[in-house]
Amino acid sequence: MKKLLWLGCLSYLVIGVAHVIGGSILEQMVEHYGLSYKDGGQWIMNQFIGFLVGVLLAPSLTARIGKRGAVLVAIGALTVSEAAYSLLPPWEWMLAIAPLAGVGFGMTEAVVGAMIIDLVKDGKASAMSRLETFFGVGALLIPLGAAYLIQQQAWQTAFPALAALSAVTFMLWLTLSFGQEADEEIGFQPGVDRIKPNKHEVVGDRPTLSVNQPAASAFFGYPRRSLPFLLLAALFFMLYVGMEMSFSNYLPSILIEKVGVHEANAAATLSLFWGAMVAGRLFAGVLADRMGYARYLLYATIGATVIFALLASAGSLSWLLALIVLSGLLLSGIFGIALVYANALIPGMTERTTSLLVACGGLGGAVFPRLTGWFMDSYSAGVTLWYIGLQVLVLLLILLFMVALGRRQQLSHG
Repeated sequence: MKKLLWLGCLSYLVIGVAHVIGGSILEQMVEHYGLSYKDGGQWIMNQFIGFLVGVLLAPSLTARIGKRGAVLVAIGALTVSEAAYSLLPPWEWMLAIAPLAGVGFGMTEAVVGAMIIDLVKDGKASAMSRLETFFGVGALLIPLGAAYLIQQQAWQTAFPALAALSAVTFMLWLTLSFGQEADEEIGFQPGVDRIKPNKHEVVGDRPTLSVNQPAASAFFGYPRRSLPFLLLAALFFMLYVGMEMSFSNYLPSILIEKVGVHEANAAATLSLFWGAMVAGRLFAGVLADRMGYARYLLYATIGATVIFALLASAGSLSWLLALIVLSGLLLSGIFGIALVYANALIPGMTERTTSLLVACGGLGGAVFPRLTGWFMDSYSAGVTLWYIGLQVLVLLLILLFMVALGRRQQLSHG
């Protein structure tokens, strides 16, 4: 199982790079093709559309060809698309290739995440946090690598480098054995229903043996009693990812406007934030496994609400930097632990639930940063920070309702 987890970590590092590589060299691409930023934004949006398609297709593809087969299709699509990017074809072709790249890293994220949540029996939160840590490492390293390549006037080699890393990952998924039991679980077995009852239910925030689940379903196979919790979880993920992407994307601009930080130093603070995210993910899973998923999420979200209120109020650079680090530490585990928590409370639907929630997160990551940009254009950086802080407060309210519904579900089966 350790071998499978480490290969999952490598896969998440690859998709972490894939998520941010476009933004890292967007300036150079716009100049190379003689385009506007709007055209560059269309390319990124095409990747996002492919991301949503890949995430939503993941459960049905897994049901047909198995988990390993779905990962191979996803990473293969990513490898081919990045190799095609490497040729710097005409812009119309770049736009056409972009959805394929999005399908690749979107499906990889959904399938590998669901696989680890499903197969790891003990320490699910720790395992998911490890995946998220490697995603953060990829997102942290590629801007630094891209900066070096740009300095060497070799920015276009970022694409073949990612294609090569993706190809190595593809070969490892194709050839490695993870033990007979794991190989059978992730391989395709004709005639076997891939969506099977989960053996684990959550009681007191921790997995225990569950009673038999009702067969009646109301929405894509989900039990009717699970729908209110599922809806709240979808809203939680959409708002969380939208908030995180808004804060990280506009953080340099906020600091430039709020305290007059130099542009280069403002950009460096983004690495500070992501570095704190990576550091926090090293411990988030262990804490969540010990404290319980719901309790961890509540403490982290309450802490983040306080930190963002302080961020909006702070006026000195030193305080802002300290609060940025604290925000990264507190936010670091929320996505991964919330994914584990939601799957634990809706057993037997891991692949479908993971895909749905990751897709909702992707939708929020596309919509909310645009609204945040409107706030930056129309109001001050301080007002924008209060707006982001309000989003965190709403997150906390949604989480409180989720926890209440989750406990009610546990009591009804206790």
